[in-house]
Amino acid sequence: MQVDFDDTTDFENVDRGFIAELDPPVVKAADGRVVWDIGAYGFLDGDCPSTANPSLWRQGKLCNKQGLFEVTEGIYQVRNLDLSNMTLVEGREGIIVIDPLLSAETAAAGLAMYRAHRGDRPVKGLIYTHSHADHFGGARGVVPEGHPEIPILAPEGFLEHAVSENVYAGNAMNRRAIFMYGAVLNKAPDGQIGAGLGMTTSTGTITLIPPTVDITHTGQEEVIDGVRMVFQLTPGTEAPAEMNFLFPDRRALCMAENATHNMHNVLTLRGAVVRDSRVWARYLDEAIARFGDKADVAFASHHWPTWGRENWTAWIAGQRDMYSYLHDQTLRLTNQGYTGPEIAEQFEFPPALDKLWANRGYYGSTSHNVKAIYQRYMGWYDGNPAHLWEHPPVEQAQRYVADYGGIDAIVAKGRQYADDGDLRFAATLLCHAVFAEPGHDGAKEALAQVYERLGHGAENGTWRNFFLVGAQELRTGPSPAALDSASPEMLTALTLDMIVDSLAVRIDGMRAAAADFVMDWELTDEGRVHRLTLSHGALTHRTPTAEAPALGPADLTLTLTKAQLLKAVSGGGFEGVTMKGDESLLQTFIGLLDTPDPRFPIVTP
Repeated sequence: MQVDFDDTTDFENVDRGFIAELDPPVVKAADGRVVWDIGAYGFLDGDCPSTANPSLWRQGKLCNKQGLFEVTEGIYQVRNLDLSNMTLVEGREGIIVIDPLLSAETAAAGLAMYRAHRGDRPVKGLIYTHSHADHFGGARGVVPEGHPEIPILAPEGFLEHAVSENVYAGNAMNRRAIFMYGAVLNKAPDGQIGAGLGMTTSTGTITLIPPTVDITHTGQEEVIDGVRMVFQLTPGTEAPAEMNFLFPDRRALCMAENATHNMHNVLTLRGAVVRDSRVWARYLDEAIARFGDKADVAFASHHWPTWGRENWTAWIAGQRDMYSYLHDQTLRLTNQGYTGPEIAEQFEFPPALDKLWANRGYYGSTSHNVKAIYQRYMGWYDGNPAHLWEHPPVEQAQRYVADYGGIDAIVAKGRQYADDGDLRFAATLLCHAVFAEPGHDGAKEALAQVYERLGHGAENGTWRNFFLVGAQELRTGPSPAALDSASPEMLTALTLDMIVDSLAVRIDGMRAAAADFVMDWELTDEGRVHRLTLSHGALTHRTPTAEAPALGPADLTLTLTKAQLLKAVSGGGFEGVTMKGDESLLQTFIGLLDTPDPRFPIVTP
């Protein structure tokens, strides 16, 4: 590790501009349920214990600073009331809110804290920097129902990506997010101490108000409440739809989540589309070139600002070079015949990059980012025929157990590797034991102990959380989901195509294999007909046009509004819907839909 623990610059910056903190540091939902409790992290004021990596402990101390801060004249941030920051920009009559956190409850608390110290300014505009839920989910906390209409700005493609990411594979992502953020873990020196990017996710109400203004090109200028902004589109970086922007009259630059004070994810451990580290680096370079002489401070949607032109350009240049180096060296070694895991084991950064605190792997990691870049170009298969058709985990585990002489023998061998300090192979052997005989308490406890040791040594916050949640679930079973990313307001933002796509991925293909019918949905409020075809277990759909008309009559036609459709697909029934044709097909269709299990097992079969 090349970093300098005597360097206190980050601690000076994290305190700079401090105005006040939330007191008491707890946010509750309307029903009294606690959705945010930053006081639980008070133990971070102490020295690093043996159960934590000193570097991650340092990052936890920095991220744990909460309250209202002044970035520069007229720009304020609410930090550590959620995983992300909420920024408030003062205009002629009111404020512009940037990224209203993950939950409506935490966003409302943050806005109230701002108003308590800066006055009761009305919200005149809302900006979403990108399409991840912790940057739009709290929208109703700052723009409640009945609020006067205001401009809501977002990068082009925002709504499609924001909704699709939380719906299509939402159940699986939410399940893995429990591991990634560790919200179910005890906040303690031997438990959850943060996620690197922030402390953890709040557990309140996720909302979404659709944008009214799309940012479609770099250089686009907008004015809200007298505040000028110049935008830089950065698609395919930290999110599929994302943007940076400059406040030229304040000489302040918002970097969204494209530059933070840690290495970010090229592929997040909760699951997502692999990001393009090559273009990510190029957009960071473009930001320096476009705005380098126009800003005196740069801030982001996580962590703390960087003041001084030389300082913030050096910070972003360091991030630029990190993502570029990750990309180029991974491809260089790929072309030499190495696979993702092999590259990850030998990958090293030059000392000048490795020593930068902002490049440490607290959220993303060199190991899983290298594998993600390999995956982006080469896919899951490494070219070795032995890996082309391997047994699935349970069948593979059963063979390992048999070859090691039975369950007790492989558990003993796993414990021996753990005692010898080879925790990685101990985890491999003990995982095989658990998957071969999931009822074997000795195997589960031995693996839980290994996961705990791996977690306590991890510099990466999300790795620590994955290991510790894994240990917890081996002992107590799957954890309940703390968040519902497919909230009613999220569903309302779905387009008709997205609604059908979300149903198509729930069709049980083999049970539906014999079904063969055509159904038309006539949406009266959208003035169009959408045709669904179920054939050979696959649901396809389109809107007929003059160039590509519907062929033949539908077996069933439903005439309804989008609101009625959303109610129906959410399990609310088809009351008030007009039907023409074979009405039994509707129940057949519904009966072929799977209901995902939000608590499916991960650390056991």
